[in-house]
Amino acid sequence: MTFIDFFALALFLVLWIVFSWLTGGARILDRPSLTQAMAERRREWIHNSLTRDLKMIDTQILAGLQNGTAFFASTSIFAIGGCFALLGATEQVDTVFRDLPFIAYSGRTGFEFKVIGLTAIFGYAFFKFGWSYRLFNYCTILFGTLPMSENARKNPQETERMAERVIRMNIIAAKQFNAGLRAIFLSIGYLGWFVSPYVFVGTSIIIFFVLVRRQFFSDARLALMTDTAP
Repeated sequence: MTFIDFFALALFLVLWIVFSWLTGGARILDRPSLTQAMAERRREWIHNSLTRDLKMIDTQILAGLQNGTAFFASTSIFAIGGCFALLGATEQVDTVFRDLPFIAYSGRTGFEFKVIGLTAIFGYAFFKFGWSYRLFNYCTILFGTLPMSENARKNPQETERMAERVIRMNIIAAKQFNAGLRAIFLSIGYLGWFVSPYVFVGTSIIIFFVLVRRQFFSDARLALMTDTAP
């Protein structure tokens, strides 16, 4: 492990923190992020559900959110298992890496350190997805407390309070899901470290700008921010 290795790792962590800050509430060129825009659409969805008594559509949406979260949680578990399997095959990997001319191999200890770091990323992602799944479950229960449309019109203040509770829980659950998904995306850049610390720097920067573009300058964001047809 050399200075450039630790520099690349520090840069990776800084980019992760900066991207989390950008999507959490910051603006680029006075642009809200895609995540922030979707939070407002979640609010619109819950308020819209108050106008109908038959809420099968809403429960299907909530079930879809939970299923997606469960899928990524399971994927993270498999990824962690793969990392432990990789640690168990260190000797074979050591033999292969020594024969590859384009790999900046840092020795067995360095390789194990990198795999442990990758395992930590997937572990972080799993806990975020697991907590998000639990919060979406809570959100479903809170959604069931919303009154029927007639009762909502009779007591608008109480209905607004109950709806706001559902909205906040839904947004928090989505925030946790996004944190886990962010870890999965950034782990792709982390894989560059197994080739070279210079490749690690390059892949981390590339992934960072790709994610920033999707959040602030993508067609998906434009679709949320405009009322005109494309």
